[in-house]
Amino acid sequence: MTSYHKPDEKTLQGLKDIANKLRIHSIKATCASNSGHPTSCCSAAELMSVLFFHVMRYKADDPRNQCNDRFVLSKGHAAPILYAAWAEAGYVKESDLLNLRKIDCELEGHPTPKLEFVDVATGSLGQGLGAACGMAYTGKNFDKSSYRVYCLLGDGECSEGSVWEAMAFASYYHLDNIVAILDVNRLGQSEAAPLQHDLETYRKRCEGFGWNTYVVDGHDVEELCKAFWQAQQVKGKPTCIVAKTFKGKGLKNIEDLDNWHGKPIPKDKVDDLLNDLQAQIQVPNKTLCPQLPQDDAAAADLSPIAMPSPPAYKKGDKIATRRAYGLALAKLGQASQRVVALDGDTKNSTFSDMFKKAFPDRYIECFIAEQNMVGVAIGCATRDRTVTFASTFAAFLSRAYDQIRMGAISQVKCQPGRVPLRSLHR
Repeated sequence: MTSYHKPDEKTLQGLKDIANKLRIHSIKATCASNSGHPTSCCSAAELMSVLFFHVMRYKADDPRNQCNDRFVLSKGHAAPILYAAWAEAGYVKESDLLNLRKIDCELEGHPTPKLEFVDVATGSLGQGLGAACGMAYTGKNFDKSSYRVYCLLGDGECSEGSVWEAMAFASYYHLDNIVAILDVNRLGQSEAAPLQHDLETYRKRCEGFGWNTYVVDGHDVEELCKAFWQAQQVKGKPTCIVAKTFKGKGLKNIEDLDNWHGKPIPKDKVDDLLNDLQAQIQVPNKTLCPQLPQDDAAAADLSPIAMPSPPAYKKGDKIATRRAYGLALAKLGQASQRVVALDGDTKNSTFSDMFKKAFPDRYIECFIAEQNMVGVAIGCATRDRTVTFASTFAAFLSRAYDQIRMGAISQVKCQPGRVPLRSLHR
């Protein structure tokens, strides 16, 4: 087994410096727009620095490259620090960060795929991990590639049941190419998160869902480097890194205090705080380049998908719409290797079992977890890797309304299939 090698001191200091640069960018951007979530960004600064400049493998000048590691910012309100990371990587102009949230700027308050480095829209909390699971499933089972998927979640959104649906899915399918990072900064929007800094309970919950779990100091870059390296060695299990952080880390008289969520730094405080952060940067011009990916994922097949033959129905025949759906889905599967079917344990009612019988390797059983099913379908379809069809009863699919809405914003080729609304569970 490969042994861990601690990064040299220059690299560690460089990561610390980048973390503070990310804080500075986030504060300046949110002050310029007079809107945003700088304290939520500051808690994640070291996490983002280590991920983007030490752990992840990607081509900074080609964010949609099919071989790149994937990153999903589930806590989408921390978008300014994502934009800041890509500015430090050289893809986003630093001056553009100051146009955050302007009507004519693509750097919106929450990430959307109109940006080349964003695969799925996030910000409606609890949805990022499901999409990340879809990306990881695709990488492991369809692309059979070495790219890995990293998803940064907030502790507040872990109250969403959809997070735990995704946790169950990832462990069931042994997705050892996904890493979830919990930014446990203790504070939610209006009060403290339920567990605050009870890291052991987070650990037990994650382990109970079948995840390999590490508890770390989320502001210690050396500890983070080791935890991410350990995650890469794990086989057969997904990994969760539970990171103890502080909201507003590094901001005097703001750090770990309530009532600062979603508020830019006041003008009478901002200069002093920026000067404090700048003073901590030891090598201002030090650059750290991301590792390059392995070129082991094929380019997406963008050829049109069409039915190989028309339906063979006779005039006057009656056929249930759900059976017609199943027959059509199986035919589409015959037409293209990109077509993937998902179901929520209703395949013998939706007739997606026809697809499963014909193409078992392209069928994903998601069980009775409709929100996660749609999230996984969205993730599978990113970067044009697949075209997905997610099936269940229409009434059940209504639980995933918000995932469907965010999927539309993400502009992915994901089709929710359903049997009529009257077809309730009996």
